[in-house]
Amino acid sequence: MQSSNTKTKSPQGHPSGDKRFKSLDLTIKRNSYRQDALIEILHHAQEKFGYLEEDILIYIARTLKLPLSKVYGVATFYHLFSLKPSGVHTCVVCLGTACYVKGGKDILGNLESKLGIHVGETTDDGQISLLTARCIGACGIAPAVVFDGQVSGQQTSESVEERIKHWELEVRS
Repeated sequence: MQSSNTKTKSPQGHPSGDKRFKSLDLTIKRNSYRQDALIEILHHAQEKFGYLEEDILIYIARTLKLPLSKVYGVATFYHLFSLKPSGVHTCVVCLGTACYVKGGKDILGNLESKLGIHVGETTDDGQISLLTARCIGACGIAPAVVFDGQVSGQQTSESVEERIKHWELEVRS
């Protein structure tokens, strides 16, 4: 029989039985339960789960013995973390100076209107997430838009809309 004095640093898995939590536990253990490894742990959690839902943030906070507000603060401060699931497709409009001046803001406005969502949101069907970037380093081909990780330069509202139509056709097929 186990002694009541036995202390464990981490909960043994998650009550849901989700095996991704075991992987998260290994990452936390590999980092020796260090609170200063929070960003690395959040990154691993997002890789495993796709995004950082509240349950995951609570789990990490409890395991690292950190206030939830600190974990949430880090997760919302860094743009690489997402608290919502992303769409099947991702469209990132660059709003760096060159892209902005050459029409990036107009492209973004057209997309928001066409898709019926705002920056940081995903269409109701879960197909398209709309994001912006301060600069993607493609100033020579401004305005630039990143479609599913692929940079496309010299975009117009029309060319972007055409690309989005292809995604919408894929869903119907």
